[in-house]
Amino acid sequence: MNAQEIIALGKEAVTIEIEGLHDLVSQIDESFARAVRIMAELKGKAVLTGVGKSGIIAKKIASTMMSIGTPAIFMHPLDGLHGDLGSIMPQDAAIVLSNSGKTREVCDLIPSLKALGIPIIAITSDPDSPMALGADVTLLCRVRREAGKLGLAPTASTTAQLALGDALAIVLSQIKGFDRDSFRVLHPSGELGKQLLGRISEMMIKGERIPMVDADAGLPQVVAEMTDKKLGLTLVGNGPRVAGMITDGDLRRALLRYGTQVDGLKAQDIMSVNPKRITGDKLAIDALDMMEKYQITSLVVTDENDAFTGVIHLHDLLGRGKLGLR
Repeated sequence: MNAQEIIALGKEAVTIEIEGLHDLVSQIDESFARAVRIMAELKGKAVLTGVGKSGIIAKKIASTMMSIGTPAIFMHPLDGLHGDLGSIMPQDAAIVLSNSGKTREVCDLIPSLKALGIPIIAITSDPDSPMALGADVTLLCRVRREAGKLGLAPTASTTAQLALGDALAIVLSQIKGFDRDSFRVLHPSGELGKQLLGRISEMMIKGERIPMVDADAGLPQVVAEMTDKKLGLTLVGNGPRVAGMITDGDLRRALLRYGTQVDGLKAQDIMSVNPKRITGDKLAIDALDMMEKYQITSLVVTDENDAFTGVIHLHDLLGRGKLGLR
């Protein structure tokens, strides 16, 4: 098999999975809304269960729910039948996964879940299966075919299950008002997450570390300030007032424009007027979003009264040399 044939087969597999996701969109209906309402009104946790590949997907959905504000656990159905049902409280709900809806271990667990009096949400491709008929709400998750020549291994079907579980978790997080501050509380570790969910005021450059020149400063002074403060920029202003910003790019553009006729140029001649601003109470990820939107690497930081307080650089958002290392 040559390289082109291998590439074609890879693309075919991905195309089949995309096809399955397109099919899934039309299956999200009132049943999905009922499942979301059940989960949103819970006082307890979601208990996800499944066997084999569906069990792996159930574990991932539980993990996603936990990370964005919905308490959840995974329970293997056999463990449930041998004592772990004791971890389920009356205020919980169960989400059971099986593509066929006929998986014996899961179906055997349904009567016990019903006896506990908790809501049961089924994710399956067969609405008439024993698992679906025993559930309070059934979320249809059907794909036309699995990837691969044999079409036997769960591929497109498990991708669809995962996407449906993610959709459930995301909608729940929005209903519950889960925001970036909540995310930060639940994700105290992980250097990048920690850095991007910090307040701009905690990591901005301030005081004597801020590069600043007067509007009438000459080009040598501008270059000296940029070199000394090592940010690739300098602000232009006086005290609390910032009139503009000069970056490495502004210097290059000035040299291209004026060539050797740069004598007598002042900071105000080459600065970018009214540089983009952000308030210090915003999160680092907000600054990153703004930098990406405007294709810039620095922002002026102000307080709630629009008074200048500092400057934030892309390197400060991601960590200088090492994440979190100032």
